[in-house]
Amino acid sequence: MEADTTPQPLAPVDYNRVQHQGYAQGRALPADAIQRYMNVFGAHLPAVRPLVGVDLGSGTGRFTPALAGAFGGPVYGVEPADGMRDAAEAGSRHPRVSYRAGRAEAIPLPDAIADFVLMFLSWHHVTDKPAGAREILRVLKPGGRLILRSTFKDRIPDHWWRSYFPRSHDIEVAMFASEAETRALFEGAGFRTLASVRMEIPFKGDIAALVARLKLRAVSVFEHMTGEELDEGFARIDADLAAGTIVEKSTYGDFVVFEAPQ
Repeated sequence: MEADTTPQPLAPVDYNRVQHQGYAQGRALPADAIQRYMNVFGAHLPAVRPLVGVDLGSGTGRFTPALAGAFGGPVYGVEPADGMRDAAEAGSRHPRVSYRAGRAEAIPLPDAIADFVLMFLSWHHVTDKPAGAREILRVLKPGGRLILRSTFKDRIPDHWWRSYFPRSHDIEVAMFASEAETRALFEGAGFRTLASVRMEIPFKGDIAALVARLKLRAVSVFEHMTGEELDEGFARIDADLAAGTIVEKSTYGDFVVFEAPQ
């Protein structure tokens, strides 16, 4: 009998356990990178201002204040993990931002309140995706936009650190749906696909600082790896850092933009 090679479902990541402790520092972005994202988002949003937004799965508030600054707000950061939300409230404040406990399947906001919803690398954590899609549609105004930043299993990005953790590719294949599957789900809920966008993410900055941030392990794929795998991978990174042989490479981020019915 042949072995079953079907990828097994991954256990949910508990962001209250470890991830929230170093997430803000480990996933921090410089101001110019944040602005690049705002420019990409803005190209797919109505030109009128202000826009009411929802940062769904807002985590530590990495983008929430910038969304309010760029698009006027108010912006509601909705996050299920208490630890992540506490970090956002402490370190990502803005006069037109408020953070609320909630999840995609139960967004604590009224119907038709938002001009846009951003989900930035959070959709794969949603347990009941059809329910999540319906809830997002509920809180969007007619013609409102959903900007979905996600990895897709049919094109896993080749991050600079990927070769140090060989199993990370297979973990992400199990973690993420394909773009076609994702589009079909949202279109089945009533959305229209407006655009599929690939944004280059340049490799820049101090390599030692990038390594130090990666060691905070604020990457959800690491939660599905053994301590031995992580220790071995980081030991190889340290050796290559000392030798000056870490390969610098740009990567990319995928977005799909959806529109709610008019």
